[in-house]
Amino acid sequence: MAIMNRCEVLVVGAGPVGATCAARLAAMGISVTLIEQEPDCAHDLRASTIHASTLEMLDEIDAAEPLIGMGLKAPIYQMRDRRSGEALRFDLTELSDLTRFPFRLQCEQHYLAKHLATKVQEADGMDVHFGCRLIDARQNGEGIVATVEQDGVQREIAAKFLVGADGSRSVVRKVIGAEFDGFTYEEKFVSMSTRLEIEKAIPDLDYVNYISDPDEWLVLLKVPGIWRVLVPGDGDVSDDDLISDANADQIFNRIVGHGNVETTHRTIYRVHQRVAKKFVEGRMAIIGDAAHLNNPLGGFGMNSGIHDGWNLAEKLWMILRKDADFEALAKFERQRQAVTRSFIQAQTIENMENMGETDQTALAAKREKMRRVQADPEARRAYLLRQAMFSSLAQEREIA
Repeated sequence: MAIMNRCEVLVVGAGPVGATCAARLAAMGISVTLIEQEPDCAHDLRASTIHASTLEMLDEIDAAEPLIGMGLKAPIYQMRDRRSGEALRFDLTELSDLTRFPFRLQCEQHYLAKHLATKVQEADGMDVHFGCRLIDARQNGEGIVATVEQDGVQREIAAKFLVGADGSRSVVRKVIGAEFDGFTYEEKFVSMSTRLEIEKAIPDLDYVNYISDPDEWLVLLKVPGIWRVLVPGDGDVSDDDLISDANADQIFNRIVGHGNVETTHRTIYRVHQRVAKKFVEGRMAIIGDAAHLNNPLGGFGMNSGIHDGWNLAEKLWMILRKDADFEALAKFERQRQAVTRSFIQAQTIENMENMGETDQTALAAKREKMRRVQADPEARRAYLLRQAMFSSLAQEREIA
C-alpha cells in the first residue's frame, strides 16, 4: 500500500481539541498531518464556552483575538433559582490580576476548530485532509503507520507519533486497547437554539445562566445572535418526541410564557461520565473526548480536551526536539489522568448534582452554601479559579 505522506505527528480529528493540538505542534515547528473523516470541521453546537485559561493558551498561537472577535465576552455568569428568581452573580473580572482574558468567551466550537485547522493548513510543511478516515494503525520500532481511507482509496501515513482526538467513538482508543470506564446518565439532555430575545421575558439575565429547579433545571447560554437552551429530558422518551413541536412548546412556555417559538436547531444528547484507563500506548496517545467524557455543565469538556492537547504537544516537542525520553509521555498521562479524575470528573458530577437536586431541603442547603461562597472574597476567588480552570492547571503542574 502506498505511503500517502510522512510526518512527525499524525493528529486524528479536526475538532477543537485536535485542531488546537495540531496548531500548537505546527507553531513549534513540528511537521503535522491532521486528518478528519468529515468533509469539513463538524458544525457541532455542544460546546460554546472557552474559558480564560484556554484563551491564554490560544493567545500563544495567535488564535485568541480572532475568536474573541467572533464571540461574546461573558465576564459575569449567574446561578439562579427558577422559582424565586434569586441570582447569585460571579464576576470573572476579579481575576484581572491573573489573566488578560477575565471572562468566558461564548463562541461555538466549530469556529475555533475551523480557524485552527486553517492555520495548520496554511503553515509550511503541514498537511490537512478532510474526508479522510482512520481505519487502523500499527507501531514499529521507529514510529507508527496508519491506514486511512480517502475518496474510497486506502493509503498509509507514516509518522513518529499518533494523537487520537477522534471523539467518543475513537478508533485510536480501540487500537491502544483502553477501556472506557464510567456511567451514562439516565436522563437525556435536550438542547435547542432560538433567535428569540429571551432576555425580554426573563429580567436580569447574563450571557451564562445556570438555573436550578427541582422540577426542571435549565441552562441559558447566549452566543452571537442566538440563545442556547438546555433542559433535562426523560430517558425513556424517544428522541423524536423530545425534539417535537409539542415538547418544544411546553419547554418554551415554561421559559417565556408561550410556545410557537422558532428554533434554529434541536438536538438530543446522551450524557456520559467516562475516563479511559490509559491515555498512552507506546507512540500513540488519546486526548479530549477520545480519552474522557463528562456532562457539559460548567463548560469543562472541550476546554479540558484542549488542555490535554496543549500538554501533549509540549511533551512531543520535548521528545522530538530536545531528545527527551518517553518518560515525557508517561508524565503527560500522569498529569492529565489525575486532573481528569480528581477535578474535571468530580466538578462536573457535582455541578450535575447541584442542578438536578429535587429535594427542597437539600436544594436550599446547597443554595445557602453558594451564598456564603459568593459573599466571602477568598472563597469566591477560589471558586472562580476552579470554574475558569486555572486550579486544574495548577494541579497539573504539581504532578511530577
